[in-house]
Amino acid sequence: METSYFPRQSEIPENYRLSHTVDQVEYLINGRLIEWGGQTTEVYSPICVRSSDGTLNQVRVGCHPVVGRDEALAALDSAKNAFDNGFGKWPMMTVRERSRCVMDFISEMKSSKDEIVRLIMWEIAKPIADAEKEFDRTVSYIENTIQALEDMTRNLSRIVEEEGVSGQVKRVPLGVVLCMGPYNYPLNETLTLLFPALLMGNTLIIKPPKHGVLLFRPMLDAMARCFPKGVVNVIYGDGETLVTPLMRSGEINVLAFIGSGTVANAIRSLHPKPNRLRCCLGLEAKNAGIVIDGSNIESTVDECLKGALSFNGQRCTALKMLFVHKSCVDEFSNMLAVRMGAMRCGMPWEKDVQITPMPDMEKISYLKGLIKDSQANGSVVLNPGGGTSEGTMMKPALVFPVKEDSRLFREEQFGPVVPLSVFENIDTPVKYITNSDYGQQVSLFGGDHAMLGYLITSLAHQVSRINLNTQCQRGPDSFPFTGRKDSAEGTLSIIDALRSFSIRSLVATKSSSENVNIMKLMEMH
Repeated sequence: METSYFPRQSEIPENYRLSHTVDQVEYLINGRLIEWGGQTTEVYSPICVRSSDGTLNQVRVGCHPVVGRDEALAALDSAKNAFDNGFGKWPMMTVRERSRCVMDFISEMKSSKDEIVRLIMWEIAKPIADAEKEFDRTVSYIENTIQALEDMTRNLSRIVEEEGVSGQVKRVPLGVVLCMGPYNYPLNETLTLLFPALLMGNTLIIKPPKHGVLLFRPMLDAMARCFPKGVVNVIYGDGETLVTPLMRSGEINVLAFIGSGTVANAIRSLHPKPNRLRCCLGLEAKNAGIVIDGSNIESTVDECLKGALSFNGQRCTALKMLFVHKSCVDEFSNMLAVRMGAMRCGMPWEKDVQITPMPDMEKISYLKGLIKDSQANGSVVLNPGGGTSEGTMMKPALVFPVKEDSRLFREEQFGPVVPLSVFENIDTPVKYITNSDYGQQVSLFGGDHAMLGYLITSLAHQVSRINLNTQCQRGPDSFPFTGRKDSAEGTLSIIDALRSFSIRSLVATKSSSENVNIMKLMEMH
């Protein structure tokens, strides 16, 4: 691969350059930005620049604090005091009052859009257009969540009579939430955990992801101003150092985490009272695409290409295993290889760029190890140059035929490697999905009504979303987003997220005009 994928410093367009590094020394506890005088971690971009001798150097974006156990426990005390067993100012507010605070935050967040979007681009090398979409979608999600909560509250305010008992259901918060989002959607998936939890009246401790950490700095001031002290706390540093004392305290009521199942299980196991811990988890997936006989190959290739390689395949919803019927596998694989070979690799500010640098070199080494293992089991890379790399850039690889004894057959690659397998009997991919540890989504491609009906009926018991002639995806946000088996716990969508971060509380009385009137008067106050 030529190093021309990476620019010289002078070749970076002026309007996309980092105007300044973000040398952050603040963290947020109890409504105050506290200046940290201890250890910090350097943050380097996946984007490299070329020196005059051709050497590649990752761009320094800034640094952030590495706080310790004492600061983590101070954040916990802050969140606990703000919740105050449900008597705190925030949980006692009305839905409308909490919504006003969130709307104030959104207004301030919008004023920092350019800075946040640019940091998303530099910290994780997400194409600038996709970074802008992530920001806009996040704002829309929060606004829609506010509306959904107001509708939910209005619907729940009704007094219902059953069997001589009148009852009114409310949804109330759970307590202190530990919130940790992923690096691939560091803004969207962190805030779509954060704001449903907040709006329901919980208090939070946020630990930003390893990559995509500095983009939260422009929002810290707004978090301190827009919410009562202690409601939102943001700490930075080593996950094990911070999370271990938080969980062992037994005072975390909800774990909101998106990442690996191994890490989630390790965190959950630290809690001394697991029955008191609610978990809202988005974990691994190995989503399969099944291409049956008679599929429209051109449109199917287009969907599989986008599904497998959008943002370098670094999405839990990516297509990570393709099964193609033997009758069309040659046409499919040839067309897919050509289109993969034509994908534009480059910098995230370049127009129509499709493949951008990876977050770290360890990831590239891991992906190359998967390819090498598969080749040892008889696979080949079908697209010229597939799997080659220079610095942090890796060209996508189409690997075929991937066999059962290859690691790539079962491991979630989370990168620009596309495994392809051929089948004759439809039971082969069905068995694969049935036996998989994961159960998020599947994509089915074809036009045979009977076969598709059989697959939908069969696979509805294995995955939580079946996509017909389209790639796997999360949206729209009003649709349920979850998974079966080891892929998720809880449901992340607008309405379901509000439910995940709350519990129903019932007020009931014997039905009489006097009692019902008391309930109505109570509601007014």
